[in-house]
This record gives sequence, structure tokens and C-alpha cells, in this order.
Amino acid sequence: MSRPDGRQPHQLRPTVLECRANPYAEGSCLIRMGGTLVHCTASVETGVPGFKKGSGEGWVTAEYSMLPRATAERSSRERNGPGGRTHEIQRLIGRSLRAAMGTMTFGEYTIKVDCDVLTADGGTRCASITGACVALHDACTWLAEKTGQPSPFGRLVAGVSVGTVGGVQVLDLAYLEDRDAEVDANVVMLAPDGFVEVQGTGEHGTFDRAALDRLLDLAQGGLNELFALQRTALGL
Repeated sequence: MSRPDGRQPHQLRPTVLECRANPYAEGSCLIRMGGTLVHCTASVETGVPGFKKGSGEGWVTAEYSMLPRATAERSSRERNGPGGRTHEIQRLIGRSLRAAMGTMTFGEYTIKVDCDVLTADGGTRCASITGACVALHDACTWLAEKTGQPSPFGRLVAGVSVGTVGGVQVLDLAYLEDRDAEVDANVVMLAPDGFVEVQGTGEHGTFDRAALDRLLDLAQGGLNELFALQRTALGL
């Protein structure tokens, strides 16, 4: 099977992470994965949600949105709050980022991560997680300097899609591949090998345990590359 962009099944799309892309946010990253471009900012705010007040612990949360012309046809802004898909994605991003924290005992501060999709060509939630992690790392460094405490950041987290398209298992699906996939999955991991989330669906068929294992192996190879790119962007 020939992929639309000529990649081999195991290849990521060309990926660039620009750290500190926003001069105002405590942490930021502009991530490009092929035709998908996401602007991620991490803002540190004083105070925590009600269920955390008095605990001495902080909170990490995320919001996700797509610009109206991020896709081939304009979509309306979600002026009445996030829709079901948006809500699901931002909850996934938030869970993934909280998993990356080494501790939540960093005072009653909230780190709010905004992921805004500028252009979408598949894999927007995974690109958001990968870029948001870089932004979160820098926000934690900023907070540590402010409080005089160690950074609460723990481990890198990243996400990537895998799937079966035309009977072939492939890594990092672009939109056309995602649209036609028999099976697709999103895999989120902590470096080097801790699974945070696996979301897999048989869109046009089923898949057995052996196929799932092969998809996970494919994802882990791609995630190892993304961890390396994150470390380079952060100078680690």
C-alpha cells in the first residue's frame, strides 16, 4: 500500500516542536506534525477548583479548540461551550498531563493548558498532548523559580495515532488515512514505557489481540521518537 504522502508504514510525519513560541505564557510550544499545527500554552493561575481548596495541592487542566478554518471547510465557533467531541478531547489531554506530573503538591496554583488547532490534518489530540507536555514542563520550571520549590514536573508524555489502512498497519495517520481506516487507535504514553491511555476502535471491522499488540509496538516506536524531539526542544 502506498501512503498518500509517500511515508513508510512505520514513519512519523515530519514533526517540529518550537519551544517558548508564545512570549506571554509561562510555558508554550508550537507543534507541527505534517499538516497539523497546534499552538499550546500553559498558564499558571493562583487558586484551585473548589474540590482542591485547603489541600495544599495544585491542579492541572486543559482546554482544546479548533480555529474555524482549521479544516477544508469553515466550522462555527463553539460559543455555547465545548461540544461532545471537544469535551472528550480536552479531558483526555488533561488526564495525560496530570499523569506527567511528579507531584501535585506545588501549592494552590492551577496550570491551565490551552491547545488551539491552527490547521488540522489528522491526529490533533495526539499532537496537542505532545506539544502541551513541552509547555507544561516550562510552566513547572517557571513555578519552581517563583516558589523556590523543586519543579513538580515528572515524566514526558506524548501521544500518537496508529491504525490499519488498506490492510496495512501504519503510524501517525493523516486525515485521509484516518477517514478510510479499518482500525484506528490513539496511544498515550509516559516516557519510556508507561501507558496512560489506549483508545482503539474497529471502524470497519474487528481486530484480534495479535493485531493490537502489533499496533502498540508500532505506536511505542513512534512515541520514542517523539520523546526524543521533546527532549531536544526542551534542551534536556
